[in-house]
Amino acid sequence: MFSHSRASASGLINRAKEAVTLITQPRTLGSPPLFTSRPANERLASQSYRSFATMNRNDDPIEALFQQKRSLRSRIRKELRNMDPVRRSEEDAAIQSIVVNAPWFKYSKSVCAYISSPALQEVDTTRIVSEILSKPANEGDVPNRKKLYVPRVEDRNSNMRMLRISSVDDLIVNSMNILEPALSDSDGKQHEDVMEAREPVDLFILPGLAFDRCGRRLGRSGGYYDLFLKKYQELTKERKWKEPLRVALSYSIQIVEEGAIAVTSNDVSVDALVSPAGVIPISPAAWERSMG
Repeated sequence: MFSHSRASASGLINRAKEAVTLITQPRTLGSPPLFTSRPANERLASQSYRSFATMNRNDDPIEALFQQKRSLRSRIRKELRNMDPVRRSEEDAAIQSIVVNAPWFKYSKSVCAYISSPALQEVDTTRIVSEILSKPANEGDVPNRKKLYVPRVEDRNSNMRMLRISSVDDLIVNSMNILEPALSDSDGKQHEDVMEAREPVDLFILPGLAFDRCGRRLGRSGGYYDLFLKKYQELTKERKWKEPLRVALSYSIQIVEEGAIAVTSNDVSVDALVSPAGVIPISPAAWERSMG
């Protein structure tokens, strides 16, 4: 996700020190413990934190931060590979059921959601996507269908777009064997880019490798989502729109203890997590909308 050279140590280390400071200043509301981690996760968190603390004392702080991320990614990927298929299926069903029945999902008119990839062992979104696309355009005189935007990777420089689709037929398989929207539909009409839409997005449904209850999210090292979310935050400020709710979907083994996920100023936190145990609201917006 990131690269650096000791030749540019001065500038990088200064940025790293600022980033490391953020690790000890999480955004949290002291929410009730709606989810209890498994003992394995507790061991994972403590091992990662001790490893990071040791490196931070003895070596380049920016390298220590990235090493903590690499170590946690490696461990969570292994946990996901070894996850029992039956348990995975049960958790997929539970998570999606929670989402489609949540008030913040039902009342969202415009949604950005990822198309799940079995190869990446992501929480399944098939039912969520189907729920959005299968709704009739109108019920009586009331517009009912949600707008759905899904990600399309543009290049290797962490650039990603969110394009609107109206059917799964608008999706194609890319070079990484992941479904993403084509640039245009079968009639040659360009799919709408969410950054050019006239109305704001209400909800982002996000993937990730690991999460904690303070809203920290560990991605897969590409930086695509963090960069896109930063750009969309800037757009909402320019247009004076309400910020969308950022909700991450997480298997139970992906939720780790506070201190396990290193963050930098480039990382964007989430407002809520959905695990098989239920919704974990984090930000004030999530608490407000969870009561709706």
